Amino acid sequence: MSSAHGTRAVAGSTALAAPLRLDATGDARAERRPRMANAEDARAGLGLTSRALIRDGRPWLPVSGELHYTRVPRERWTPRLRLMRAGGISVVSTYVPWLHHEPVRGEVRFDGRFDVAAFVDAVRAEGLEIVLRIGPWAHGEMRNGGFPDWVQHAPVQHRTDDPAYLDLVREWFGHLARALDGRCRPDTVLAIQLENELYDQPGHLVTLKRLAREAGLSAPLWTATAWGGAELPDPEVLPLWGGYGDGFWVDPGEPWDPTFRAHYFFSDTWDDPGIGADVRGAEATGGSAELSPWFPAATCELGGGMATAYHRRPRPDALDIAAVAHAKLGSGSAWQGFYMYAGGTNPGPGLEETQATGYPNDMTRLSYDFHAAIGEAGRTAPSHAALRLQHAFIEAFGESLAPMPSHLPAERPAGVEDAETLRWAVRADDGAGFVFIGWHQPHVPLSTYRGAQFQIETADGVVTLPSTPVDVPPGTLARWPLGLEVGGVRVEWATASAVTVLPGIPASGSVPTLVLIEDAGIPVEIAHDGLAHRVTPGPSPLHIEEPHGAALDVLVLPADEAAQIWVVDAAAGGRRLFVGSDELTWDAAGTVSVRASGSAPDMREYAGGVWRELAWDHAGGAAVTESVAVETVRSASMPSGRYGSRDGRPSAPDDAVLEAHAAVYRLDIPEWVDEDAVLRVRWAGDLAQLRVDGVTATDRFWDGSEFVANLRDIGASPSTRVELHVLPLRRDSGVHLPADAAARLAASVDAVCTFDAAEIDQRALWYEALA
Repeated sequence: MSSAHGTRAVAGSTALAAPLRLDATGDARAERRPRMANAEDARAGLGLTSRALIRDGRPWLPVSGELHYTRVPRERWTPRLRLMRAGGISVVSTYVPWLHHEPVRGEVRFDGRFDVAAFVDAVRAEGLEIVLRIGPWAHGEMRNGGFPDWVQHAPVQHRTDDPAYLDLVREWFGHLARALDGRCRPDTVLAIQLENELYDQPGHLVTLKRLAREAGLSAPLWTATAWGGAELPDPEVLPLWGGYGDGFWVDPGEPWDPTFRAHYFFSDTWDDPGIGADVRGAEATGGSAELSPWFPAATCELGGGMATAYHRRPRPDALDIAAVAHAKLGSGSAWQGFYMYAGGTNPGPGLEETQATGYPNDMTRLSYDFHAAIGEAGRTAPSHAALRLQHAFIEAFGESLAPMPSHLPAERPAGVEDAETLRWAVRADDGAGFVFIGWHQPHVPLSTYRGAQFQIETADGVVTLPSTPVDVPPGTLARWPLGLEVGGVRVEWATASAVTVLPGIPASGSVPTLVLIEDAGIPVEIAHDGLAHRVTPGPSPLHIEEPHGAALDVLVLPADEAAQIWVVDAAAGGRRLFVGSDELTWDAAGTVSVRASGSAPDMREYAGGVWRELAWDHAGGAAVTESVAVETVRSASMPSGRYGSRDGRPSAPDDAVLEAHAAVYRLDIPEWVDEDAVLRVRWAGDLAQLRVDGVTATDRFWDGSEFVANLRDIGASPSTRVELHVLPLRRDSGVHLPADAAARLAASVDAVCTFDAAEIDQRALWYEALA
């Protein structure tokens, strides 16, 4: 090994401070093979055990992200899917909303953005798997939970085996099967989710499974949501869990709920009694912490953001979102599933969850942005980058990680209010694995943890790391290699997070490269052959050679480049590492493209042991960012702020209130805009509507964030009249806001209602020039 200096790393050595101890020698769960995906609805090359999914004979750790095709313009499906894949998503999940497809009985539509068959084709054409969440009840912040009004008002016992209700379901499944035209079968669709948040009808889930099969719908995996103590028909469905670090379903005056706080800890408990508790209309049960003996721990609703209700407006940031996902991965998740991963817009007014339709929450009428990794306007949020790093790690190491058990330390936090005990876990098997450290939570800041050193008992003996205790800054989400073998070289441990492995290029004499990322504020050490080497992150790799001839480069990227890392997955023709500030995607063949905000793409590649600048071909568009000319059409007047309530939660104002009191601003759209152009508005108030020629195109409840809309998607052009209507938010409104927005409201005299600034930005499209 070449290094500037090294210190002896002695297994089991005693540090100056007492090390944090963990036993990682425990056995993995007993392996069972259910009939599901093996003997029933089987797909060649796909299997399932109680420890992991199996693909082509190897463990597979899927990463799924939710995108609702009916909430995204059809011409945007493929660009969204490519952005999802660039973020490390391997499986796309979607509700199939009965409400959107058959609002009037017998008038079924599967055209345009409602063409579910075309969406399945688009997903599969991009090399991604798909999960269809067919309901019939879905939730998804939809009117009636996704039931059409005629179903909601039918004289039946909904969501039960009432024969009259089953007749309606049978009819709907028949429509869906005919629309899919043979596509919903094991070789095309990975999974079918039955119902959603159904807690006490296990027999009904079995019935739905039978009805779906009778209609011609099948998949290797049949799933159901398990949170809230749901009674599921084991092993007829694979239980899927969830975890949100914050949510709108808590009353406005309540503090950060313990059910949210729990997700920032490593744990062997998978239930979340808080999700859907307000809709259940009963106290959360606490559920069961026990996993089914037939299935691995799997998730479908890790918060990829959060919807905004009128009464409570959470705004999780990138680190909040990544920390929850990180905790689940370290706790043993064999399937990372995000809701939502890509936001959208309701395909018409009156389709949202409202208090008027019997729900406890008023949601935005049109916008379903969700603060997701890919927003309603199709632009990535910072959470895309934060999750992208985790997913690159999963893509590279998931085969070994998926069946690995999670081991928790001897000293664990005393409860969700414990902000002193370090949160960490190890996933390891046969002496190899990863050390997970999660030291972040929102709302209640954590202090720097002083003097952390870990003593881990493994199958190969006791390992102590790092060589001397280190401080762990708040915000640390670490995944450190432990006994990791790459290309015949064994890295005993490292104090930098694993990102990916790049293949060697024999023609150039380069060897495989283990890519790590510095965890900010923590010195980087890499231990090999009993020596711990201090490494400075930078452009040059550390070279390791074994006596038997195997060799490995270890590239440690600096922490400040974390948000700029892009890894093209191996399935696209060979894994590649890019670093740059622009947005990078690739098609199923591996052809790389960039949306650049400057005169040329800001993107470089590490390959063959060196960094190289790339040649690009301009494919269209111009990179422009300009302020928008704004005319005040009408100033705001003070509304009463009394719009009604339900169960103590304030109701949203209706359009009559906006017509009477909202400020109105006209925005001039320049001639140069193209399909990539987005409008960004910085504003403050209660709610805002973007109207195009007098019709509301999308909307927001104010939470302190920008209002971002794609101009093409909302129908805006230089020839249309584009207006922003902003309603004042009174100081005495009683709604719950993020801290910065709440401070701004509190600093106002009586209300806040401002138009701060607006700009339009669009990017140029470039393709990698092929030699």
